[in-house]
Amino acid sequence: MSIISKFTVGSEEGISDLITIIDSSVYTMHKGLVPEEDLKTYIKNNIDPRKMINDLNDLSNQLIITYIDEKPAGYSILKSSSGHPALPEDKRATQISFVILPEFDSPEARESLWKKSRAAASFTDIIWMNIMNHDPLSTFLKESGFSVAADTTAGPFQLPSQILQFEIRRG
Repeated sequence: MSIISKFTVGSEEGISDLITIIDSSVYTMHKGLVPEEDLKTYIKNNIDPRKMINDLNDLSNQLIITYIDEKPAGYSILKSSSGHPALPEDKRATQISFVILPEFDSPEARESLWKKSRAAASFTDIIWMNIMNHDPLSTFLKESGFSVAADTTAGPFQLPSQILQFEIRRG
């Protein structure tokens, strides 16, 4: 099995791979919690390739896609200068999203995406994310050093979630 996590630009191919992962992950994360018709409507109305290209061409954003046997399996988007009220104000914060599709989820895939994401965020003080309570990656992230900063809600359907933070230690 070949696992590669690499920086991806807002090109047609990169956005196509990202949308493939997003569409699948939206269904997976909300299945049984949100009516399927609502999921289809959300994807149709909110997954906009042009907006994604514009977001990724913003120099403060970075996209990393993990490929397993050349298939898009997960992604991380880093947004610099993005804070949250639950985090210390005197620290530079970078928000990340961290997604691996269940059919590709493995310790090796998680490690590959996390190592690349962590390296990309080495300039910041705190990495943070808003992750749904039922997300299977939550345990991995906590084992990797993330701690809970706050309980909240996430996503388009405002499901229970936690703000997780990872403090960058410089030595």
